[in-house]
Amino acid sequence: MRPENRSRVSEFLLLGIPMQPEHRAMYFSVFLGMYLTTVLGNLLIILLIRLDSHLHTPMYFFLSHLAFTDVSFSSVTVPKMLMNMQTQCQSISYMGCLSQVYFLIFFGCLDSFLLTVMAYDRYVAICHCLHYTTIMRGELCVFLVIGSWILSCAIALSHTLFLVPLSFCDNRTIPHFLCDLAVLLRLSCSDTSLNELAIFTIGGMATILPLNGILFSYVRIGISILRAPSTKGLYKALSTCGSHLSVILIFYGTIFGLYFFPSSSNSNNNIIASFVYMVVTPMLNPFIYSLKNKDMKRALGRLIKSVNSSCK
Repeated sequence: MRPENRSRVSEFLLLGIPMQPEHRAMYFSVFLGMYLTTVLGNLLIILLIRLDSHLHTPMYFFLSHLAFTDVSFSSVTVPKMLMNMQTQCQSISYMGCLSQVYFLIFFGCLDSFLLTVMAYDRYVAICHCLHYTTIMRGELCVFLVIGSWILSCAIALSHTLFLVPLSFCDNRTIPHFLCDLAVLLRLSCSDTSLNELAIFTIGGMATILPLNGILFSYVRIGISILRAPSTKGLYKALSTCGSHLSVILIFYGTIFGLYFFPSSSNSNNNIIASFVYMVVTPMLNPFIYSLKNKDMKRALGRLIKSVNSSCK
């Protein structure tokens, strides 16, 4: 590759989601509605947990951080995507692209670690219920959350720093609605072997280790239920783990569909899978935790009654 074709680009072009021009207004309205639902739904969860003393428990402490992460995860890409659709300006600056890569990896890893911490919390609640308050004390909960943030920051920073030295060819077009790390590596004229090694090792560990922790927790929960089979025990397990399991299935299902079984023949499928992973999943989480959780329903009812009484 000749030197004139290797450069520090100032911007990239995001092609966005493929759509007909006459459908742009409809898609914009739908995506804006989904984003607002994500933000308002997750902020409502945070507000309920903050205001209702009945929800000041480790499980809801972790849930509030998960809700914040979901809002942040969607906010990394959706506002930029909506702005590009509205202005029909597809450019994103080089630093903006790197920042998007960093925060996508950061909040994606943080989501994964928080789901693992919540699985451990459910394991302690069911398998060691008599010692739950002793084990899941406030200091441990704060330590687990801070540890999740630090690990996520380190993973995202490592990938981003490995991306900085790369040079890019004349082709600056990204066939996506976001700055995808894998696409950027394909656009680079530099040797990306170190980046690919980082994805294989660091990225693999960031996915496999949390998933193993979740599987270990639920295997132990299943064994505990089988050892003392009872309708009450089964109901307790389903009521405390049902919402969390639903979120895990959606979250990791889209991850495996996107990164482990990519469609190289049709990039549109990868864009759709990314949209589900980064937009639809954070939007569904508040509904899952609200519709399947009696504590959240009661807290919402108390909040509505409090607002109504204050307005009279």
